[in-house]
Amino acid sequence: MGLFARPVALAEVCRVKILLHEEQVRAGVRRMAEEINAYYVFRPLTIVGVLTGSVVLLADLIRLLNMPLRVGVVQASSYRGASTTRGDLVVNTELMPDVVGREVLVVDDIFDTGHTLSRLLTKIRTLGPAGVRSAVLLRKRGRQEMSLDPDHSAFDIPDEFVVGYGLDYNDAYRNLPFIAALEAHEIAAGKSS
Repeated sequence: MGLFARPVALAEVCRVKILLHEEQVRAGVRRMAEEINAYYVFRPLTIVGVLTGSVVLLADLIRLLNMPLRVGVVQASSYRGASTTRGDLVVNTELMPDVVGREVLVVDDIFDTGHTLSRLLTKIRTLGPAGVRSAVLLRKRGRQEMSLDPDHSAFDIPDEFVVGYGLDYNDAYRNLPFIAALEAHEIAAGKSS
């Protein structure tokens, strides 16, 4: 088995319900990259990934973009540990590059209620960029509480708790190459571990 070989039945081992298979995720990221390339053409861009969930998306996405890039990260978290409900949002911009006068694209894993993305975009706008846009892998239907929509998104998904491709539950499942939904009994089991 090679370094990058995966067990064929990874979903069976993890016992999760797959919403988007690995090939679908790759195709969605490729489509989103094409949109971003078309919008920015070859203008320089600063990509700001939201830790930790966007790391996998960020790595795949930047390899598909054509323009000169600067890459940084920001830490924003409102879910901690085994929680499935939002708490107070904590934002840390110390790892983000200087964005004054630059076009900025904030990349996040999931758009749920919109609170995290709204607050991040507001915070980054105070730093003096030329423009700020957003890109998310997943947009969850029926959960939006803010009058904001991501500029770019790869998929709309149902209102389920999802993991994989960077998204976690209690720091598990980030390494799955697909997007899966956790059932209530799986979430309950994770809270006791």
